Amino acid sequence: MPPQVSVLPDSAPAAYTARFEALDALRGLAVLWMTVFHFSFDLNHFGFTAQNFYEDPVWTVQRTCILSLFLFCAGAGQGIAVAQGQSWARFAKRWGQIALCAALVSAGSVLMFPNSWISFGVLHAMCVMLVLARLLAPTGRALWALGAVAMAAGLVGPWLHGTVPDLAWLDSRWWYWLGWVSHKPMTEDYVPIFPWLGVMLWGVAAAQWGLKHKLFDRLQTLEPPKLLGFVGRWSLTWYMVHQPILMGLLMGWVWVVR
Repeated sequence: MPPQVSVLPDSAPAAYTARFEALDALRGLAVLWMTVFHFSFDLNHFGFTAQNFYEDPVWTVQRTCILSLFLFCAGAGQGIAVAQGQSWARFAKRWGQIALCAALVSAGSVLMFPNSWISFGVLHAMCVMLVLARLLAPTGRALWALGAVAMAAGLVGPWLHGTVPDLAWLDSRWWYWLGWVSHKPMTEDYVPIFPWLGVMLWGVAAAQWGLKHKLFDRLQTLEPPKLLGFVGRWSLTWYMVHQPILMGLLMGWVWVVR
């Protein structure tokens, strides 16, 4: 692994050590979009609407866009953190919070969806991908190529199963986190390493490019909506509480009306 080289300018202004409001707002947009998506899913789950969230492009494309934006922002945040010299100890503290939340999501999904519980959703994937992104961040511009390779690797599953015999084990819960499956697993959230690692690596690369070319200096002059910035800064907390609140409200409504 090559030595880490900072992409911060030699005379880095205070903006580089402060919160990046534009990135917070972009993350907040992804989280609010996700909230609307999940509320629509909950309405369908409780029978208020009739939608096919697993096959209808209206919903599958939205999910892809939301997830892409979310992981891109996570990668950009990691790229900035590495450039600012974030220690492994501080990284580990945040990583532990995400890992705990991932475990709670799995436990909660077992209760709500026992036949399709979440064993490798977005938070589980982030636990793996954030470590990989941090380790690969020093590769600099090579991140663009590495990201493209990771995305392409997500397409080889059907080919592998059609070419190489006895690969059914890749479809098991122990291995489907890689993404090389013959069919989508029956689970409420599935974010395999391939191709999604590629999106996060591109986020890291974009942040490094933005720091090098002083893009964030220009973005600091913008004033994004404060609500988006607030949600973006508290994205993990929002992620963990929004579904219990939404589903609790709908369950209460169903109990009162029906």
